[in-house]
Parts: sequence; C-alpha cells; structure tokens
Amino acid sequence: MTSAQDAGSALKPATQYTCRANAAQSARLDFSDDRCFDEAQRGFVGSIPDARITAPDGRVLWDLSAFAFLENIESPDSVHPSLWRQARLNRIHGLFKVCERMYQVRGFDIANITLIEGDTGLILIDPLTVCEAAAAALALYRQHRGDRPVHTVIYSHSHADHYGGVEGVVTPEQVSRGQVRVIAPAGFMDAAIAENILAGIPMRRRGLFQFGPTLAPGVRSHVDSGLGKAMGRGTQSLIAPTQSIEQPVERHTIDGVDIVFQLTPETEAPAEMNFHFPQFKVLNLAENGCHTMHNLCPIRGAKTRDALAWSKYLDAALNDFIEETDVVIAQHHWPTWGRERARKFLTEQRDLYRLMHDQTLRLMSHGLTPHEIAQEFRLPASLEKSWHVRPYYGAIAHNVRAVYAHYMGPYDGNPVNLDPLAPQAAAQKYIEYMGGADAVLARAQADFEAGNYRWVVQVTHHLVFADPGNQRARQLAADAMEQLAYQSESSTWRNAYALGAKELRFGAPKPPPGVPGIITPKVVAMLPMGMFFDFLAMRVNADKAEGLRLRIDWVMEGEPERWKLTLSHSALSHAVGSHDAEAMATVRMSRATLAAIIGGAGFAAAMQQGQIPIEGDVHALRQLLGTMDSFNPMFNILEP
Repeated sequence: MTSAQDAGSALKPATQYTCRANAAQSARLDFSDDRCFDEAQRGFVGSIPDARITAPDGRVLWDLSAFAFLENIESPDSVHPSLWRQARLNRIHGLFKVCERMYQVRGFDIANITLIEGDTGLILIDPLTVCEAAAAALALYRQHRGDRPVHTVIYSHSHADHYGGVEGVVTPEQVSRGQVRVIAPAGFMDAAIAENILAGIPMRRRGLFQFGPTLAPGVRSHVDSGLGKAMGRGTQSLIAPTQSIEQPVERHTIDGVDIVFQLTPETEAPAEMNFHFPQFKVLNLAENGCHTMHNLCPIRGAKTRDALAWSKYLDAALNDFIEETDVVIAQHHWPTWGRERARKFLTEQRDLYRLMHDQTLRLMSHGLTPHEIAQEFRLPASLEKSWHVRPYYGAIAHNVRAVYAHYMGPYDGNPVNLDPLAPQAAAQKYIEYMGGADAVLARAQADFEAGNYRWVVQVTHHLVFADPGNQRARQLAADAMEQLAYQSESSTWRNAYALGAKELRFGAPKPPPGVPGIITPKVVAMLPMGMFFDFLAMRVNADKAEGLRLRIDWVMEGEPERWKLTLSHSALSHAVGSHDAEAMATVRMSRATLAAIIGGAGFAAAMQQGQIPIEGDVHALRQLLGTMDSFNPMFNILEP
C-alpha cells in the first residue's frame, strides 16, 4: 500500500471537459443567495480550534484544519461548484444558540447534537457517532453554559451517527440506576442492530465508497460527505432505551419541556421520529428534512426507503406544527429561521420525495426501466433552484432506481437480464467480440480524449474484469473515474468515483483506523439473542454443512430464555425452548464471556482455553463452528 501522500501525487488535474462542465454549473446556479451562510453562523457561541478532538492516547480523531482549503470562496476546477458551497457550509463548527434554552453543537461529527435546558438538567438529542466527539461537544456546552447534569438522552433514529457516542455523555450505570432516561422510537433496538449485523460486512466495505474515509482531504480528493464533513472516528457505544415512543403522536413533558413526538417509521431510517417543541416554537425534523436531497437507498446499501411515506410524514408535520413554528432544525446541517421560510423549506422537502415517488411510478407505467427513468427524470425548475434539495448526499438517478426497486425489485422485466453471465465471464466475451484488449484500449483512449468519461468507465470495466493485471486499462479507468468525481454534485458519488480511481491505481486498502468491526463487544452486550443466532446462521457455509444434523441447546446466564439451535439441510434455525433429551450438547455462557469471545480470538480459541462450558458432545459444537465462514472486509469491488 502507498501512503496518502503517495496516493495524492497520482491525482490529475481537471480536463478541459470537466472545467467546462463545472463552469456551466457555476453560470446556471444562483450563488448570490448566501442566506444559508448567515443561518449556519447565526447564534454562534464558541468552539475549539479546528474542532480538533483527540483520543485519551493522543490520537487525533477529528480535525477540520485538514479542510482549510475550503476557506477559498471560489471553487476549483476539480470540484462541482454547488458541492463546494455545501462543503464550505459543513465546515462551520461550534456551539450555536437556536433559541432560549436550546443549543446545537455542529461540525464535531457528521451529525449534530441538540442540547435543551430542562428545569433540572439537560435533554440531549442524538449523542453523535463516537464517545470522544460527544464528550467534546458536551464539554464545549458546559464551558459556556455551566455544568448542568444530563437528565434525558433521546435517539431520533436508529443510525449509528445518532446514538454511537452515548457513553461520552452518560454511563450505563447512570441509566440502570434511573438517573438518566433514554428515549427512542418504537423498534429502535432491532433496527439499530440489525442493519449493522446481518449485512454489516458488505455495507461497511461499500460505506468506504460513500463516505471516503480512506481519501485524503483535498481539492482533488475528499471535500465533504453531504450531510456533514465526514463520519466520526473513535469509540462507538450503545445504551438500550428505557422508554419507547409507541403511538403515531405522543406528547410528553420532560424536565419541564413539552415535546410532541411524531413517529416516522420506514422513512430515512426504519425507526425514526420528528419532534415539536411548542414552548420554543421549534420543529426538529431529525434526518427527514435536511439541507440536501437524501438517499432513498444509500450507495453503501440498505433496505429501500418508502418515499411516499416520507413525503406524507413531512406533510403531516407541515399541517400539524408549522403554524406554531418559528425555526426548523434537524440533526444534520443548520436551522431555517422564520415561519414563512420554514414553511417553504418543509413544503419543498415534502414535494421532493413525493415527486421522485410519483414520477418514477408514472414512467414505470410507460414501460421505462430503472436506467431509462434515471435518464428521463428532471426536477422542475421551481424546485431545483432551492439549495436544500440539491443532491449533495443522495442523487436523482440513484433515488429513482430505489423507488423502482421498492415496488418491482431489482429485475427490470427484460428476459435478457434474467440470467446474464457473471461479470468476469461476460467481460472476457465482450473484449473478445470487440477485437481484443489493445483494440478496446485504443478506442477507449480516444473516447477519454473526447471527454466521454461515463462510457470509458463502462468499457474499461470489462477490460479490468477480463484481465485485472492490465495496467493500461486500470490507469485509464482510474483517470475517467477521477474526472467523473470532479464533476459530481453528489458528495457520495464523488467519494465513490475518487476511491474507485484510487483502488484501481493502488489496490484495496486496509480498514482505516477507527472503523469498527462488524460486531463489537458493546453491541453484543445489547444484542437480542435471536439476532445473534441470525448472525451465526448467515455465516454457515452450505457446502461445509452438507449432511450434518445438529441439535444444540444454548443458555445465557441470568436470562430467562433457553434457546434450541437446529442445523439441517445446511440451514441453521433457532427458537426459544429446548431439544430436551435430543440435545446433543448444551452451551452455557454469560454476556461478558460472549462479548470477550467476539472481541477476541473467537469461539474456537475460547473452546480450547475452556472458556465455554459445554455439557454433552463437545464435538457437536465444534462441528457447528467448523461450518462457519470468515470474511475479508476488504473484498474486491473494482476487480474480480
């Protein structure tokens, strides 16, 4: 592997075609509208230099000084001018006053933490991604506002950047003793854990392309992540909620603060909710209404989101709360002040998701395929001129495909696509039909010189898959991806293209520092056992398990349920109960032991060391564990 500096030296300048494309965008968009910069800095109280956050051992976890190049107002040729504007806004950091008794710390993470002064303590909404960032944000607040204790923590939704730093602001002991309440929307725990466990390995690998943590900051590399500067690095945690919001709308008074909770399931997250604060005339849209077009399916992968439900919940918030709202905030970005400006913001966000939903269905009904819809769809001029619907995080092309898949699945209806050749085999046939690698390279180079970068990426993909060692093809593909990155308004598309170019040139990286594994000991401590067994089941290699029939009982100390595991026909099933006399073995362990095994050398080593008490046939458990695959979290994406 090369260093970031070596990788950076390979970056090439924008071509004449990229310069023209970005210049055209500069001429088309109204950059004189700078109200967002005023709103992003309104209420500033103070910050720490460059929002620099370190770990106890001195490692730098967060430091915006690396993005000092964003101080330039004029965008460089290698960045879409609209994305440059968003990246500059997302570099603004510190403690900000929203209104009396309500503050936000922004720019210490990709997300915001909202702090509300109750009668006796603080109500905190979303304690960021990592403990170190959350602790730094709370310390900054206390520096300026006094040492108020934490009374309640609220998770707005089930994504890790909104709960992972919770142990930076409270301890599990404070929660277990009842000193601090933790409130979350219905279904929070299942949603928070499931997404990161069952599909965690491919999702984390693809997440590198979405957020670009292995890309060095710079005008030809990483500039932003759309929702914020970047994902936080450090220690992640999770404390289970002590109270769940179950009804579509619930009203509670928490430490003297009136809060109306509006559940919005299956929108930006499977479990999510908005908040209205009638005393303060503040509407908090969580992540359902931010200063960007959001994802209906992020490029890291996730279950597709319900665009229709999303628009309807925003419509309900508009109808129910806007007349008693003077400022709209969210758990990303900056507030929108003034009732009419807030009304316009919320109306346009609602219409954005409704439009993508309805127009995709309309074009589907004309027989268009996902790729054709992506090419056809356009936002109306009345909507696309609003900065907050620009595609900094999501993208129209990807979102309309997500709507299509939500209703129709991944198949486009054309029998040609029912059972195509696998990518490597198809690539070899394509290159053969095109006259061989040298002929394809010559034509691809000519297309590159003509600025046809999308096609160059497509055709060189076949060259690389047919022969991963073809360095000329890899370099040309990287050059084309780089130009597409420079032209991308979506930060996630820019990051994906830029990392694609980097991996074509230098190979797949090692996991970046601070990126946690698929399942961490702290998560194991909260994991429902049924979900843990689902995690084991997805690791069973069907070939290795062929012919095995196993019946194992599993007992967790201090927990009421006994579990029975059954392996048959290479499928591992589980249920509450016991195999009784038919159990071949019974496994007993504590949560602490399970967490230590997951965080350490694994089950096989723990069995050898006698850490897992087993009654009955020890070989039965060894056979079960012997069927399970290990995974390379840095599997290839740009090559076979």
